[in-house]
Amino acid sequence: MGYPTDLTDNQWDLIEEFFVIKKGKNFQQHNKRDLVNAVLYRIKTGCQWRLLPKDFPPYVTVWSFYRRAVKKGVWEKAMDKIVTKVRVDANRAPEPSYCLIDSQSVKTTNKNENRGFDGGKK
Repeated sequence: MGYPTDLTDNQWDLIEEFFVIKKGKNFQQHNKRDLVNAVLYRIKTGCQWRLLPKDFPPYVTVWSFYRRAVKKGVWEKAMDKIVTKVRVDANRAPEPSYCLIDSQSVKTTNKNENRGFDGGKK
């Protein structure tokens, strides 16, 4: 079963090098593309790890794969490569020329010198 968040064959070919198994490593039970697609599904939908659809590998495996990829910097490199390719295909510069940051104003209270101590609270 495919999901709209799944990588296309061209996208996978672009980043497969970041996730290939090096010779001499242990046998991997789950396909790396399935793991990447599961992470992309989770990121796009915002679902909890435990609520990943059953046709993906177990959520613990997906979470562990994602955590290791982020720690090693592999995830960011792979996603940067896809973003650059998509931008170039859309006749845009490979790197963005500016960035917008949205912020929210939060009300704060002024420090009050007249704060007391309530001995009844623990």
